[in-house]
Amino acid sequence: MRELAQRLGVNPNTVAAAYRTLRERGVIETAGRRGSRVRAKPATTGREFIRVEVPPGVRDVSAGNPDPALLPALGPVFAAAAAQGDREPVLYGDAPVDPELARVARAELDADGVPDGPVAVTSGSLDAMERVLAAHLKAGDAVAVEDPGWGSLLDLVPALGLRTLPVAVDDQGPLPEEVRRVLAAGARALVVTDRAQNPTGAALGPARARALRSVLREHPGTLLIEDDHGHGIVDLPLHPLAGTTRSWAFVRSAAKACGPDLRLAVLTGDPVTLDRVRGRQRLGPGWVSRITQRAVARLWTDDAVDARAVAGVYGRRRDALLGALAEHGVTGQGRSGLNVWIPVPDETGAVARLLHAGWAVAPGARFRLAAPPGIRITVSTLGEEEAGPLAAAVAAAAGPGAGPPRSYV
Repeated sequence: MRELAQRLGVNPNTVAAAYRTLRERGVIETAGRRGSRVRAKPATTGREFIRVEVPPGVRDVSAGNPDPALLPALGPVFAAAAAQGDREPVLYGDAPVDPELARVARAELDADGVPDGPVAVTSGSLDAMERVLAAHLKAGDAVAVEDPGWGSLLDLVPALGLRTLPVAVDDQGPLPEEVRRVLAAGARALVVTDRAQNPTGAALGPARARALRSVLREHPGTLLIEDDHGHGIVDLPLHPLAGTTRSWAFVRSAAKACGPDLRLAVLTGDPVTLDRVRGRQRLGPGWVSRITQRAVARLWTDDAVDARAVAGVYGRRRDALLGALAEHGVTGQGRSGLNVWIPVPDETGAVARLLHAGWAVAPGARFRLAAPPGIRITVSTLGEEEAGPLAAAVAAAAGPGAGPPRSYV
C-alpha cells in the first residue's frame, strides 16, 4: 500500500480505504501476508449458467429437478388455503408465520432431534441462508462451504462480499479434519448439508456427525447453517449438528418433495439469529404468502408425500446407475437424493462426448472450487432400463482414467 501510495502521489490512508472498498464489494480478496488479489470471477457470476444446451433428441439428465410424477397435486390444497384466506384475510400486522405450519414443522423438527428454537418462513433455502449470513457476518469474512457443493450457495457467498473456504466431502459429508483446518484458518461460518447433498448425494451418518460436533465445540463462536436438502425424499435418519455452537440455523425446504415453485422453507435457530432474520424480513418482503404456507401445512399434515416410497424410487434409480457404472469400472457417489457424482479426468471432454452420445449431464464446474473434475447426473426421472446405456456412455466418455474417485483432500 505504501508503494502504491508513493507511485500515485496520495496518502497511504487513501490507498487503504480504496482496498477496503474493493474488498467489501467482493472485487478483491486479501490473504494476510500473501497480499491482495482480484477475485477469479465477478461476485455476480451465475454458476447455473455453466450448462450445456440440450438439442432435440438428447436425453437431459442434468437439471437437478425432482420427478414431476412424484410431486403431490397442488390444486386442492391451494383451493382450501385460498378459501380459508377468504374467510380469514391476512392483513398488515398479522403474524408472519401460519400457526399450523409452525406447529407441524416444529413437531417434525422435535422428532428429528433439532434443538428447540423459534420458527420463521423464508422464500426457499437460499433465501434463508442469505438472511442468516447477512445477520451475522460482515464483508470480507470467510465461510466454509462443501466442495463439491451447491452451486447457488457458491455464488451467494461472494455476492455478499464474503470469502469461500472449500471443505472436502465424502459419502458421509464434510471431512472433520478439513472443517478443523478451515475453522482454524479463520472461517466465521460453516454450511453443512445433512442429507441428499447436491451434487454428491452425501448424508451425515452418526459417526461423522459426532466427529463434526467435536470439531465445532472447539470453535463455539462459529455460525453453523444446516440445510436438510433431502427432507421428504430420503429415508436416512437425520443427525443434526444444531446447537453445538452459540449461533446456528437449520433450514428445510418444501421444494424437492412438494415442488420447486412453492418457494418455501422453514427456518429455526437460536433466538438471536432468528430475531435478526425476522426483523430484517419485516423491512423487506414482510412475510411469505400465508396462502402458500397454509397449502404446505396441508401437504405435510395430509401426508401428501410418502417420503419412504419416494426415497425408495429415487434409491432404486441411483442404485441402478451406480451398479451399471461399477460393471464398467466406473465408481460414482450417490448415497441419497436425486444425483450421482462421477469424478472424471477431463470434465469438458466427458461432457462433450456424452452430449454427442445423446446424454446431457451437468458439468462439475458448476459445483466445484478446489475439488477435482467431475460430472453430475440427475437420476430422478432415469428409467432403470436407461441405466445400462448411460453407464456405458459415461465409461466411454470418461476414458481410461475413469475409475475409483480421487480423494478430495
